[in-house]
Amino acid sequence: MKSKRIHCSKVWMLTLLIFALILSALPYQTSQAASPLTVSQAIANQNHAAQTVQGYVVGQPTATSTVVTSNYPNDYALALADSPDETSTSKMIYVQIPSTFRTSFGLQTNPTLKGNIITVTGDLTAYFSHAGIKNVTAMSKETSGTTPDPTEPTPPVEEYYNAAAGKTGTALKSALHTIIDDHTEISYSAVWDALRETDEDPNNANNVILLYTGRSQGKYTNGTGVDDWNREHVWAKSHGDFGTTLGAGTDLHHLRPTDMTVNSARGNLDFDNGGSPHSEAIGSYYDSDSWEPRDEVKGDVARMLFYMAVRYEGDISGEPDLELNNLVNNGTAPYHGKLSVLLQWHEQDPVDDRERRRNEIIYLDYQHNRNPFIDHPEWVSAIWN
Repeated sequence: MKSKRIHCSKVWMLTLLIFALILSALPYQTSQAASPLTVSQAIANQNHAAQTVQGYVVGQPTATSTVVTSNYPNDYALALADSPDETSTSKMIYVQIPSTFRTSFGLQTNPTLKGNIITVTGDLTAYFSHAGIKNVTAMSKETSGTTPDPTEPTPPVEEYYNAAAGKTGTALKSALHTIIDDHTEISYSAVWDALRETDEDPNNANNVILLYTGRSQGKYTNGTGVDDWNREHVWAKSHGDFGTTLGAGTDLHHLRPTDMTVNSARGNLDFDNGGSPHSEAIGSYYDSDSWEPRDEVKGDVARMLFYMAVRYEGDISGEPDLELNNLVNNGTAPYHGKLSVLLQWHEQDPVDDRERRRNEIIYLDYQHNRNPFIDHPEWVSAIWN
């Protein structure tokens, strides 16, 4: 009887010991789950173990020492780094994207992922003969705190404009071009979803506000129907003949949702005062060579064109050199008018909170560049005086 009790006691003690060991391991496991590895840590631990890694998307690897940052060839891979501006491939980790995650995380389909933080779980093992993550089982995008409150004006990002401080005229225009030139380009098809966010009705999250009519309309009523909305190039895409190509043709800073038939009526007209009233875009006027938008968006239109004239200087192969002039009927020349009227509209309709919110969303979530004339309206007269 005694030996039986001793045996039971030993079994009980052994059970307690095992249970204690399990409990001691739990905090460590929880900590691991809550604290993913940095990219530098993952690079230093290529031990084939399954780990979770977090970093900024900086491009797509196409060879051991080559990472492209635009014109992505496919959705098969991406590169992560601890800084969104990292350019050294030795400080990047290459992620092999399995087919189940390509539609959500492939860069050809989702070019706006560049600059965003994502978390990846997979095996730390070489890919493209480079530090990598393969056999991926989970991928997620960090979205906390990136969208500004639409009711609060967003203060200018002063550090962003350090290189422009104290400059005027052509020197200021050149400095601002350098600052805003390098931006993430998105596909024309990706513009639909982007506009659903940038032009969301602050009073109805299911709708967007149409530029020329001011109408609040369902986000997914885009198309070619009479009352559908489509993608308006405020700098008419024929003025410079850039169409819908990456860059000027897909730049969110001048693309806005507009009623389909109103968009057709505006066509590629330059901007000027006067004409006949438009029956649907109340407050807008037009004639054979110009379009005048409603008062509430006159300044918006002007500042979008000021941005385009600074961003696109033709210094990269294939990009147009866009300039403002004091003419109408500019046709396919890379010019847009009428400058004197746009300057008046800029003063007449000052920057509002909706413009600031839109600028912030484009900067944080999509292109990662800003419209300087929303942040600093005074720079308009400093350049075009």
